[in-house]
Amino acid sequence: MPSRLPPWTTSVPVLALIALVVTWGRDLPVLVVIVVGVVLAVTVVAAVHHAEVVAHRVGEPYGSIVLAVAVTVIEVGLIVALMISGGPEANALARDTVFAAVMITCNGIVGIALFVGALRYGLTHFNAEGSGSALATVATLAATCLVLPAYTTSAIGPVFSTAQLVFASVASLALYGLFIGTQTGRHRDFFLPVTPEGAVLEEDAHADPPPARAAWTSLGLLVAALVAVVGLAKVVSPSVESAVADAGLPNSFVGVVIALLILAPETLAATRAALKDRMQTSLNLAYGSAMASIGLTIPAIAIASSWIEGDLVLGLGETQIVLLVLTMFVSALTVIPGRATRLQGGVHLVLLAAFVFLAMNP
Repeated sequence: MPSRLPPWTTSVPVLALIALVVTWGRDLPVLVVIVVGVVLAVTVVAAVHHAEVVAHRVGEPYGSIVLAVAVTVIEVGLIVALMISGGPEANALARDTVFAAVMITCNGIVGIALFVGALRYGLTHFNAEGSGSALATVATLAATCLVLPAYTTSAIGPVFSTAQLVFASVASLALYGLFIGTQTGRHRDFFLPVTPEGAVLEEDAHADPPPARAAWTSLGLLVAALVAVVGLAKVVSPSVESAVADAGLPNSFVGVVIALLILAPETLAATRAALKDRMQTSLNLAYGSAMASIGLTIPAIAIASSWIEGDLVLGLGETQIVLLVLTMFVSALTVIPGRATRLQGGVHLVLLAAFVFLAMNP
């Protein structure tokens, strides 16, 4: 007799939301934190499944945009909530989390995707025009919002003045909107997977798109799963902060952990796309997530800063700026040829390792 239970990808987001309601605002023992961590990991897998269903229905590059924007919108809510509850000590949390997101997406997600893709197929192929324009947008956003505050003189410290913060916010939204218009408009083919010969692949020819009802159901479950992922991440964040402090690590490392948790769905989705020889989808996810993390987070934090105590710290330190510049330079060398080997993936993963190590040992 067939089971009447719903598929696990349907039940897990619901169970995760229930776990979120039960554990929210409570001091949890270690065993419960471990259970919440397991639920969080399984929910990430469910979120990726539903994101792939939606992506298959709407096609690329829309599917990548859905996942990147959905995760980033909820990420913004998490950062704002933590900053409000954390007081002045959390004023650099947005900078730390956004910078960590840029490094994880541009080095971690890209590196893993390139490495596993090249490991399976020998050589990975993607569209240099689309990937190059996405990287240029990420570099401009990062420099405007994270580097310039360290060098401006209108305000004391690595912060923007009110006028500068407004300009950076408007510029970020305008640039992000312009890129989305380009990605989904007349140059949409720049962001579609390509064959080794350079032919554009519109859709997966081996499977029919899911029906509209299934896609809408997956979209709802995707949102539920992402809410649960970020909510449960906040639930376990006090334990993470305590563990970071007990280990003698800098408080800024909390932003790295938060970014790792939040970007888990994109990482898994990009890896699965690379294993299907759809490297352009992986790069769309990576650079789209980096772009959304800056272009949506900074304006939202700018608005929230009106009721957050203390100055909003955005400027990076010297070591972080060096890592960012090196990442953008290496990324440009990676995307210009339109193809890559395991070497390029390994270079990006070493940069990620350097970032994580220096975040632990500044």
